Amino acid sequence: MSTEKTSLPAEAHAVSGTLPAPETFDYKHVGGRFVGLCIAALATLVLSLILGISDPKQFAFSWLFAGCFFFTILIGSIFWVIVHHAVDAAWSVGIRRQLENIACLFPLLTLLLVPLLFVANLVWSWMALSPAHDHELAEKAAYLNVNFFWLRTFFYFLLFCGVAWTLRRNSLAQDVDGAAIHTIRNRRVAFFMIPVGAIALTFWSFDWIMGLNYRWNSTIWGIYIFSGSALAALCVIILLANALRSGGYLKGVLNTQHNFAFGKLLLAFTLFWSWIAFVQYMLIWYANIPEESVYFTLRSSGSWKVLGVLLVVGHFLVPFTLLLFRAPKANPSFLGLVAGWILAMHLLDVYTMILPVLHPEGFHPAVLDIVALLAIGCTLGAVFLKRLGDSPLWPSRDPRLAEAVNYID
Repeated sequence: MSTEKTSLPAEAHAVSGTLPAPETFDYKHVGGRFVGLCIAALATLVLSLILGISDPKQFAFSWLFAGCFFFTILIGSIFWVIVHHAVDAAWSVGIRRQLENIACLFPLLTLLLVPLLFVANLVWSWMALSPAHDHELAEKAAYLNVNFFWLRTFFYFLLFCGVAWTLRRNSLAQDVDGAAIHTIRNRRVAFFMIPVGAIALTFWSFDWIMGLNYRWNSTIWGIYIFSGSALAALCVIILLANALRSGGYLKGVLNTQHNFAFGKLLLAFTLFWSWIAFVQYMLIWYANIPEESVYFTLRSSGSWKVLGVLLVVGHFLVPFTLLLFRAPKANPSFLGLVAGWILAMHLLDVYTMILPVLHPEGFHPAVLDIVALLAIGCTLGAVFLKRLGDSPLWPSRDPRLAEAVNYID
């Protein structure tokens, strides 16, 4: 999460006495939106259950689609917190607490994904097959078996929930005593998670998304999921920072220079995602191996091809063009629009990963797709809002807060 570090003059570090006072969220700025989110969450959860009973297969894929979309945002938030501690970044101190708050929604997301236990064989078709009657599945049976699949899934979510909780706990403890040891502990967690988290995310992407077609494989798939996750989380934190600033918050810790940093990271990770997507497509197209090309063959036929073209234009060409120039990046409203657009394209990306397996004949939108998104999203949003005022909006006693406030891009 680091841009290049800038050496600040001694005067900048001397302003610690003028650091902004700890700021907490006042729920009067929420108004009826919290109640509205709770009602929407409850209504869509009930509606999902009703529609799911009538069409369990559509429910299974729609719920997986919505769950994976929010999973990528939460795992991306953990990534940015980890990078912040690993590189000892200063500029991102002001928005780190909100990344921690988002990441700590992982236990709730885990609970929301429990319904997939009951429809798993409708989503991951290999679970309903016998290795005795399928040669390819028999060769992969040591890995692709139901017990081992759920054991791995348990480990993934336990790891991500535990790390998110630990990072936030240490951060909150530092608000109380100001001890630098909490920063050191989080840095140790970050160094641990860089290799372990990368491996866990890669295997999660293999199991939950690539596993929709157990005959398909791509060695770059984990990196592709990671790049989209990091970019999606960055978009969410930009939108959240804009929303808080419009309510009069964070003005003491975020300035125009932070906008430039956000803009540069948006451009960098847009290019990173685009490059990984191109490399994956190019290598599979060049090799032309049936086990690999089946993924793009399906998504390049019928109406799915239209969405594929939209993804290339919308996820790469549009944000790349808009983010090329420095001056517009100073405008938080402009960054918010670009971030919202990229997030919508990420949603489309996740959709085209999952739903073509259910509807290979072409794009077939379903009410459950929207209802599942609203059910999980409104539930996560309501809990996030409820917790927003439980702690200061930024780490008020972080050792690098002075440098963050006086950040120069």
